[in-house]
Amino acid sequence: MRFLTKLFAAATFCLMAATAGASPANPENGKDYRTLDKAQTTESGNKVEVIEFFWYSCPHCNFFEPALSEWVKKQGDKIVFKRVPVLFRESMEPQQRLYYALEAMGKAEEMQKKIFRAIHVDRAQLDTKEQIADFIAKQGIDKQKFLDLYNSFGVQTKVNRVPALQQDYRIEGVPTIAIAGRYVTSPSIISTGNGNQAEATLHESTVKVMDYLVAKAAKESGAAAQKPAASADVKKKK
Repeated sequence: MRFLTKLFAAATFCLMAATAGASPANPENGKDYRTLDKAQTTESGNKVEVIEFFWYSCPHCNFFEPALSEWVKKQGDKIVFKRVPVLFRESMEPQQRLYYALEAMGKAEEMQKKIFRAIHVDRAQLDTKEQIADFIAKQGIDKQKFLDLYNSFGVQTKVNRVPALQQDYRIEGVPTIAIAGRYVTSPSIISTGNGNQAEATLHESTVKVMDYLVAKAAKESGAAAQKPAASADVKKKK
């Protein structure tokens, strides 16, 4: 819990708003993205795994969502896209359960924009199970089925995994994007490495870095796959 408290204090949940600047033309490690000391295991097969760490009540996650959604669509079948709702303090758990319950119902992506709009445009309070359940019912979703999943062992298991994921991926704020279990980037990282920029510019910069990292990861994965094949060919010749 001390680790989470430290993260919460350092990041205040989200990246801080900034002023104008330019996009990174050639992404650099340590400046535009970070390479994890220990690569994390992924389950995406031949595709590149992309994870967004987010929080529904974060205004920066809300602002980044349109650019991120458009980017994911453009990637097509090159990537496997996942989301992880963060936990920097216990009061954030209801929104974690909200996401994971909807995910179990196959409605997480369908509801993503609606939830952001409810919180950041309509100013709805979605901080407790009761508030969330009432909101879900108004969306035409079976309230009891949702609550059954919200309180389920499966959702609890996913909630329990998040603190370790945050630590493994060194998540200090949201939104943050992890790519191929090896690289991490975010508007906040780019702002720190390149100087203050307008938030819209930071988002543009972030998706460019994401493009770069997906291509980099795919190339590295392809090279790694070729090595065993090359070794097998050498053995056959012998």
